[in-house]
Amino acid sequence: MQNKFSDRFIKEILQKYKVIAVIGCSREPGKDAHIVPAYLQKHGYNIVPINPFAKQILGRTAYPTVLNLPKELAEKTEIIEVFRPRQEAEFFVDQAIEFKDKIKENKLKVIWLQEGIFLAEGEYKTEERAERSGLILIQNKCMMREHGRLFHDKSKEEVLNEGIKIAQKSNFSG
Repeated sequence: MQNKFSDRFIKEILQKYKVIAVIGCSREPGKDAHIVPAYLQKHGYNIVPINPFAKQILGRTAYPTVLNLPKELAEKTEIIEVFRPRQEAEFFVDQAIEFKDKIKENKLKVIWLQEGIFLAEGEYKTEERAERSGLILIQNKCMMREHGRLFHDKSKEEVLNEGIKIAQKSNFSG
């Protein structure tokens, strides 16, 4: 799976968009789906946890799906980040497109599929639908690693170690 976006473009996205709904956000501090949002929250991003089995994650109210976000929060969401198995990627990209179409006054610009998550070759029509909806689809990239590399010139290991330390201190789950 090849990514088509330059470092400059990824950095612009990370500078410009600060409200992130995280599908699959985890309550477990040892999981990537907790480490990455905790890191991003510590670096100034507004994290909106999406997890049907949690009431609160990282000190924030968790919602069962992005389609359940209150209107005022839905209108502010700029990125939907996905932490779900690769086989579910198409479903969540479709859900993000539905979210974009459903919320009239929305700021959603990016669907970000975390590292290891991407659309399969036969799912190219889903990518085309996202683009027709005006969404940027980033696949198979870790938002935390990209942030650390592009803004702080840190290696993958340095960023991961920082993220783990932040997650261990964040005992805001429920």
